[in-house]
Amino acid sequence: MKCKQWLVASTLCLTAWGAQAEVNQIRVWAAACANCHGTMGKAETGNESLAGKDKDELLQKLMDFKTGRKPATLMHQISKGYSDEQLAQLAGYFASLKK
Repeated sequence: MKCKQWLVASTLCLTAWGAQAEVNQIRVWAAACANCHGTMGKAETGNESLAGKDKDELLQKLMDFKTGRKPATLMHQISKGYSDEQLAQLAGYFASLKK
């Protein structure tokens, strides 16, 4: 019985560690946005804040930049460096932050 409990506990720890690693990776990706959109998605005057925005709207903008439907100076280049799934994760991350 103790071996089974240890196995369950180990599995839960590894799962939690994997989830934490994923969150940390998203924060690494989001750090690339901080130069223009501010730390934690709160931009200085003149740039768009991303914190607390609607996830679907953010993702649509990112996809529009990536495909060239929305003109930009840098975002069309930056967004092409991420997969669609990564852009969705970034949109979710910024949407989850407080304004």
